[in-house]
Amino acid sequence: MSEPVLLIEKSEGIATLMMNRPHVLNALSSELLFTLKEAFEELKRDSEIEVVILGGIGRAFTVGLDFKELAAMNGPFSESRLSQATFACFPTIESFDKPIIGAVNGAAITGGFEIALNCDMILATESARFADTHVRVGIIPGAGLSQKLSRIVGINRARELSLTGKTINAKQAEAWGLVNRIVGEDDLIPACRTLAKEITANDKTMVRNYHKLLNDGYRENLSQGLLLEKEVHRETSRTDAAQVDTNRLKEVKNWGRIQEVAS
Repeated sequence: MSEPVLLIEKSEGIATLMMNRPHVLNALSSELLFTLKEAFEELKRDSEIEVVILGGIGRAFTVGLDFKELAAMNGPFSESRLSQATFACFPTIESFDKPIIGAVNGAAITGGFEIALNCDMILATESARFADTHVRVGIIPGAGLSQKLSRIVGINRARELSLTGKTINAKQAEAWGLVNRIVGEDDLIPACRTLAKEITANDKTMVRNYHKLLNDGYRENLSQGLLLEKEVHRETSRTDAAQVDTNRLKEVKNWGRIQEVAS
């Protein structure tokens, strides 16, 4: 019996998804992409899960679309099963309404880079590397890389990466703000779980609302983003008024503790 292409573990409100095609550096086959889509759809419905960690088994995060499957196509890419899987999977991850922590070890190349960019934060090992090779393979990105990368690292750096197809290492990615921080090879998943627990320690509804506000606002310009924040503030203040009143004493105690830690 063959190994599953995606390993899923759930505990303490955290789901850990590990792409499991190490023999091909976790290349994105149509099977893996459809399986990822189904997993994220199921996790979106799972009220017990608050944070997802996404990583890859072996020496790579994922090197992008499976070139063996690409080479076997008889027609244009847009009509292939791989294309259907790509445009089913990526929007599902992008619209996921809970925080995703990317655990990047080794290569995150082209389609793999796009999956990493769909994560809300990225922890990486020193062996991590990132590249957008669309110009080399002759395919214009269709899963957001051309737009998301520039918003994270700046347009000039995005031009440098995407128009050359060059690779950057973990240290460079951290300096450019693409990676939150670098951790040891053996510490990657434990560090991701620690970060996830720091998120799950907070109010679930608050995290969900704030996560949505951050992501929705990031797609707007500053003026529109500020208006959106005011709208969400007013709406949540009305609907959560009773909860705020009930927890007022607890909040005061917590605020004192926060001030103590900060001083």
